[in-house]
Amino acid sequence: MNAGTAAGFKVHELIVMTDFGISSDVCTKVWEECIRTTWGQVFSIRSPTLASTFPGAVAALIRGCRFRSRLESAEAWIRVSWLNYCVSGGIIIYGMAENATTESGRIVKMEVDYSSTCDEKIPECQKLAKDGKIHDALDTLLALEKQTRTVADMSSTGRVLVAIVQICFEAKNWSALNEHVALLAKRRSQLKQAVAKMVQECCTYVDQAPNKETKLKLIDTLRNVTEGKIYVEVERARLTHKLAKMKEEEGNIIEAANIIQELQVETYGSMEKREKVELILEQMRLCLAKKDYIRTQIISKKINTKFFSEEGTQDLKLKYYRLMIELDQHEGSYLATCKHYRAVLNTPSVQEDAGQRHQVLQNVVLYLVLAPYDNEQADLTHRVLEDKLLEEIPVYKELLRLFINSELIKWSGLCDVYETELKQGSAKYKPTDVFDSNTEEGQKRWKDLRSRVVEHNIRVMAKYYTRITLKRMAELLDLPVE
Repeated sequence: MNAGTAAGFKVHELIVMTDFGISSDVCTKVWEECIRTTWGQVFSIRSPTLASTFPGAVAALIRGCRFRSRLESAEAWIRVSWLNYCVSGGIIIYGMAENATTESGRIVKMEVDYSSTCDEKIPECQKLAKDGKIHDALDTLLALEKQTRTVADMSSTGRVLVAIVQICFEAKNWSALNEHVALLAKRRSQLKQAVAKMVQECCTYVDQAPNKETKLKLIDTLRNVTEGKIYVEVERARLTHKLAKMKEEEGNIIEAANIIQELQVETYGSMEKREKVELILEQMRLCLAKKDYIRTQIISKKINTKFFSEEGTQDLKLKYYRLMIELDQHEGSYLATCKHYRAVLNTPSVQEDAGQRHQVLQNVVLYLVLAPYDNEQADLTHRVLEDKLLEEIPVYKELLRLFINSELIKWSGLCDVYETELKQGSAKYKPTDVFDSNTEEGQKRWKDLRSRVVEHNIRVMAKYYTRITLKRMAELLDLPVE
């Protein structure tokens, strides 16, 4: 049975019609042959009599494949177009062809196949263009494009559109390229699949533009053509990202952030998950750069952190948590920042590097100490202390242990032991920027550490005292009576 390649169509559905009394061996043989032929993916099989006619194994196999699906363009259900058939032992198999879709969403069936005409005309026009007769070549192709479009020959229309933009590009006529892209995309009853091929071809030309001005014009043209069109949403997203990068390089951070925020990539079904996350991270980064912290928080919720457990996502995971750390540091959310550092610590590339590992562990401890006391903070403190990695930085482990012991912490004594280590580092441990005296944030965190020590001491005193004088309390807390 050789039905798969007939008429050059990609088949999306098989309809199996059977007569009663056909053996299961014949049915199985035909089914296996269907899978082996080049019909493309089998989307559904319909047979009202099959389930009751054949043995259970074959019937179950057929029933398991009985479902409908949309075309690759996700625009419309497949419509029947009888192309070929094969008769084998009473089983008739019909193929269904992929139909073209216009800009208006109307499904059209190809009336004439212009593939042979394109095979002849396109090389001729390319030769004319190389001989310097660009206008003649374009005129011929535009006339051919009208013919292929009006008969809904999707494949040939796409080839002609690509040939037109290729001729403009090879002639380095960028203005003609922009004009023809805009013109062809607006043609009446233009086929979506053909426009998609043209846009994909033009996207490869963007980085080859001779100067910045030309590059911007081409990007603007392509963005105008792709605006509001789902079938080229991925190409539009990539172009928008490039435009945002160019604006950022000019120093216009606000405009770059506004441009990239146009994209709602989380809704793009045709985009790879990794690329989606990359673009969302770019949105977060630019929002942080323009200090729009509320929008950054909203955008961050679009990323499911379970994605980072997949292979090959370590770089994106580290970038995400760096941005989240920056966001929560600004918000003063110490416990959230500690959790972000713990997530970074669980990244293989960080664990393999002793220097990075120690830096991250130091930040985990310091932000955990700075976090206000509650049940979650207390529970996390005990879990962090049980981590064997903490033994690599004993100074910080002892600092954390002070806050779970039922003993008073003398602030002056803590400063004598830890202040230099925490602010300037030592030969063994590099300093973190948590308590950087040269920044307002560092000074504020040092004051917050003092507050955490006082709060700890009050909790300890509550265990041992039922009543105490203010003078004695001030003495124990290392605070003035006033």
